[in-house]
Amino acid sequence: MFFWVRDLADSASGIRMRSMWHELAVAFCLMLVIEGILPFIAPGRWRRMLMMLDQIDDNTMRIIGLASMLTGTVLLLIIN
Repeated sequence: MFFWVRDLADSASGIRMRSMWHELAVAFCLMLVIEGILPFIAPGRWRRMLMMLDQIDDNTMRIIGLASMLTGTVLLLIIN
């Protein structure tokens, strides 16, 4: 009986792991779709924006990245 309970628990954790990887893959795919909208709609504006990024110093870029990560984390906490 103990082996049956352990096997059941292992299969449940396996399902959760597959679900987590599936959700991560879906999130990655959605990120690619969202990132591709601007180059698809306005490639010239997107190119100019990328050229402007070259003029931003590393510390400012790090602050922008940190703010983006924190905003995403807070939004995830609010949604879930």
